[in-house]
Amino acid sequence: MPALISGLPEFLLYCVTALVLVALYLFAYSLATAHNELALIRQNVMSAALALGLSLIGFALPLSSAIVHAKQVWDVLVWGLVAIVVQILIYWLVRLVMPNLSQRIAADELAAALFLGAASLAGGIINAASMTY
Repeated sequence: MPALISGLPEFLLYCVTALVLVALYLFAYSLATAHNELALIRQNVMSAALALGLSLIGFALPLSSAIVHAKQVWDVLVWGLVAIVVQILIYWLVRLVMPNLSQRIAADELAAALFLGAASLAGGIINAASMTY
């Protein structure tokens, strides 16, 4: 295989694995939250897009860290699942502080969405930095 594309099979393996994990994350996160983000986004509810978008970045950061540090694809799968759990825990912790969080997001209240999104992003940064193996 020419040197320019010698890493292509590994790239495809890690990229497809990451895309599957992102899809799994979106599915699991939508089940864990008390509001339907995608339905709200389809209705042009900006707060839902903001909260889910920042949460997705908060998930992608540790996922990308796992890809960079992985010795094999199983490392990415395991740490990707850990990242999913961390993001769901962050949502539940924010709900402890703000019990009406989902209702506020559904009502398009940006302050609630921004707080959740910032917490998700901060958790993702800490999660990514903690992946030292």
